[in-house]
Amino acid sequence: MPETTVVLSEEVREAVAAGRPVVALESTIIAHGLPRPRNLAVAQELEALVRSAGAVPATIAVLDGIARIGLDTRQLERVAGDTGVRKLGHRDLAPAIALGTSGATTVSATAFLAARSGIRVFATGGLGGVHREWATTQDESADLRLLAQTGITVVCAGVKSILDVPATLQRLETLGVGVLGYGTEHFPGFYLSSSGEPVDWTVRTPHEVAAVMRAREALGGPRSALVVANPVPEDEQLDPALHDRVLALALDECRERGIVGQGVTPFLLEYLMRYTDGASLEANLAAVRGNVTLAARIAAVR
Repeated sequence: MPETTVVLSEEVREAVAAGRPVVALESTIIAHGLPRPRNLAVAQELEALVRSAGAVPATIAVLDGIARIGLDTRQLERVAGDTGVRKLGHRDLAPAIALGTSGATTVSATAFLAARSGIRVFATGGLGGVHREWATTQDESADLRLLAQTGITVVCAGVKSILDVPATLQRLETLGVGVLGYGTEHFPGFYLSSSGEPVDWTVRTPHEVAAVMRAREALGGPRSALVVANPVPEDEQLDPALHDRVLALALDECRERGIVGQGVTPFLLEYLMRYTDGASLEANLAAVRGNVTLAARIAAVR
């Protein structure tokens, strides 16, 4: 691959070369996950949170066929404001680069590009996973297999609560992806502090996370991600009863409309936002802020 297809900003390149802490940030939340113009303000806020915790932010996107690792102000504004920016998973990167396309990177694409660039820590909201009714639909996020092949630490608030959480945890185990609960013995539920599912390992400080990362490196073996599952604070989570009620209605309507495949997740997330009067969006943002701050703290002691 020509070196001009993946370009690190000067700040990110120098930080990686010097071994200074860097945190990768996805761009799909900016282009497709938040309403305009709030999306740009949130993007700037997240980068500021990384800096305030002592690390360099590396927001990732593909612009005109070039994968950019670290965006300047103009590029960030473009991702936030251009309605033609596509949504790119890992499998979409090669066509996007070859055809000169612009797109925001999902978890799988961001994790791949970050690891390829020497970045060890990545912060996001919630991972994709195994969808409900998987036995019928065989619908599973590309995030899982990519993370099974990519040695990066991902700080997240679990997986999206619209998914089959127990099946997703089983799949992560099968794929050899490590899962740590940060300050919790239960896997987070994205909008909710707990999904009710237990985690096998709990860590309570960034230093403990960094120690696990070092131990994995010392052991060697297959390259796979380490998931640090960081729950949204209970006082900022979506009301669990409201969440369950609205999600049940959303799933019913999804089935009635015959929505399948890639259309399911955006439909359910939009339904939740609309019928919780935006409370799901605020819980999402609270989770992302916490994840970004924790990721920067981990990177700083790494």
